[in-house]
Amino acid sequence: MICRFCGHECKKDGHQANGVQRYECKYCHKKQQAEYAYNAYAVDLNEDIIRYTKEGLGIRSISRILHISVSTLLKRILLIAKKITRLMIPLGHIYEVDEIQSFVRQKKNLIWIAYALDRDSKQVVSYNIGPRTNTTLSVVTDTLRYAQAKYIYTDRLRNYRSLIDKYVHRTTYYGTNHIERHNLTVRTHLKRLSRKTICFSRSVAMLSAILKIYFWG
Repeated sequence: MICRFCGHECKKDGHQANGVQRYECKYCHKKQQAEYAYNAYAVDLNEDIIRYTKEGLGIRSISRILHISVSTLLKRILLIAKKITRLMIPLGHIYEVDEIQSFVRQKKNLIWIAYALDRDSKQVVSYNIGPRTNTTLSVVTDTLRYAQAKYIYTDRLRNYRSLIDKYVHRTTYYGTNHIERHNLTVRTHLKRLSRKTICFSRSVAMLSAILKIYFWG
């Protein structure tokens, strides 16, 4: 048998409790079976989860399509997001910053997604989730300061005046066109962020994991 993980040869390593032959890779020493009855062990499962998440499918929809349990899917999403690393932020670029309003579990539990968009590449370079306060916004603005941003365009939210240096801060008309259009794209792709939807996030951790997969997965 060939290893599912590294492609090297495996050796027999006893049997599972249900009598199925177990193998161990001679190179990476991971134990595995030749075939699995449960789809959660499919090699390309993570790629399918990332693809369906970016297409805006909800948790239960992905669970039905991939024939895995909801609890398994939730654990796998958190694991995938944990392994994703943020993109390298280029120095001296122009960025736009804005916020998207959403909620967790109940509509009265409002929450904000603050993020920064590179105007040239249209890539999200930083995001943070929390109340609409300086603490939440500063995570994004500090990232841009370390990136030596040439200009940072925002709306006229008062918080940005104390968070962004006045020499790079811009609030001109049409200055946030790109990120406002990106807000529409995100709300269209992710049902949990749509303005009128029955989908919603049950926890901040899951919302953050979904956004991380969508932005950088």
